[in-house]
Amino acid sequence: MVVQNINSIFNHSCKHRWFRAGLLRSVTLSWKNLVMLTTLLTAVTFLSNCAVDPVTGRTGLMLMSENEEIQLGTKTDQEITKEYGLYDDRVLTQYIADMGHRLGAVSHRPQLPYEFKILDTSTVNAFAVPGGFVYMTRGILAYLNSEAELACVMGHEIGHITARHSAEQYSRGQLAQIGLAAGMIISPTFARLGDVAQLGVQMLFLRFSRDNEREADDLGVEYASRAGYDAARMGSFFETLERMHPDSEKGGLPDWFSTHPNPEDRIGAVRRKAAEWRENLTHSPYTVGEETYLKRIDGLIYGDDPREGYVEDGVFYHPVLRFQFPLPEKWRLANTKDSLRITSPQNDAAVIMGISSVKDSREAAEIFVKKTGAEVYSSGAERVNGMAAFAITCSIRAEKGVLGIRAYFIEKDGRVYELIGFSAAGRFKGYMPLFESSIGGFKGLSDPKKLDARPERIRVVSAKTSGSLKQVLTSLGVPQGRASEISLLNGKHPEDMVTAGTSIKIIQR
Repeated sequence: MVVQNINSIFNHSCKHRWFRAGLLRSVTLSWKNLVMLTTLLTAVTFLSNCAVDPVTGRTGLMLMSENEEIQLGTKTDQEITKEYGLYDDRVLTQYIADMGHRLGAVSHRPQLPYEFKILDTSTVNAFAVPGGFVYMTRGILAYLNSEAELACVMGHEIGHITARHSAEQYSRGQLAQIGLAAGMIISPTFARLGDVAQLGVQMLFLRFSRDNEREADDLGVEYASRAGYDAARMGSFFETLERMHPDSEKGGLPDWFSTHPNPEDRIGAVRRKAAEWRENLTHSPYTVGEETYLKRIDGLIYGDDPREGYVEDGVFYHPVLRFQFPLPEKWRLANTKDSLRITSPQNDAAVIMGISSVKDSREAAEIFVKKTGAEVYSSGAERVNGMAAFAITCSIRAEKGVLGIRAYFIEKDGRVYELIGFSAAGRFKGYMPLFESSIGGFKGLSDPKKLDARPERIRVVSAKTSGSLKQVLTSLGVPQGRASEISLLNGKHPEDMVTAGTSIKIIQR
């Protein structure tokens, strides 16, 4: 999984640069600026008063229309699918989409053009963006154990959309930016802080409030119940999540609790809400759908897919692109469809890999320098393990200071690989040997064993005998050291009793 265009990482990402244009050179408000400030605040008041929450019917803060929500969602969807990639299983994707559309039809906003997608990542998460886009990772699908659980999680994400939680965060961000604009009109000192404050505004998208989560839980239960599913199973999945210990240092897409904070008494609350809907609705019986769901995910890739790159004994291997290179000891790797980045333990240096849009190493280097405005200290053609390359040492002036850069552009199999090591200029000399040893170790991969790396997959089998789940797993050939992991995958504990013939998820290559 490698980034297609590395240059954008070094470009300034801040939008709305007019905030820093120096609208005033003094602290005195001119008539023109007073009119601008009044107009901004009036617009906020008018738009806020006109927004009606589709779920509660109450008036609330909203600075974007439904069409703008859809436009924002469409743009965000393009970025998400590019970075994380879609899971290649047409039948499973259609199954997820069909259920999602049934849930959307009974939601508070059935008119939205909902889209449901599976992201090709092992991270356990699900999320939604404004306008009707809902994403399930294959990681979270692995830990669900029934259609009812799936319906509740998808209903929860649809709830974030129908209650306009993300759109509200966006509106608050816009309001903060308007506030910044007003402040910058008044104070040149405030204007100089604009970029930092806007970065904080962008962070609003990373995490919902606990109140948002409670409302999404309630809506997830409601939508699943209205669609005929046993919504009490939502509590079972939350129990599984609470037993998990996500690796926060892994990088890439965040896990469930990083984006969905846990409200107090969450499990009890969803079960009580499910009981209330059972009394109010006439579905009988409510669908659980364990066997149906397990049949659908039989064969699902589990964990990281080594075909997209894996680390073994301190070396990164990519079987599909047939290359390898060593990693500095204890550095962390973040590997997605759109980026490969290794970061120092102190977070003060990194190496980024990408593929250039051109096929000549010198041309790729020239494009990099031009786009980043780098000041080049040395450059020249080289050979890296027999491959033609072009190397440069340069510096780039970034928002927070000057970066020292050691970059190689290496030609292999009709592509130019960009490997760029960087750190703060003051520490660059100390990191230079690590950059050279890691990047300089880039070479082709020909070892048949490394090339033949295959992912683990979920396989659904029947328990041969009755007994504890641990005993059943042992009879199925599951290594003793993985009994707890596989038990959690099934939403059970190792000591839970299982009857013969019960469908069980195990892991096989």
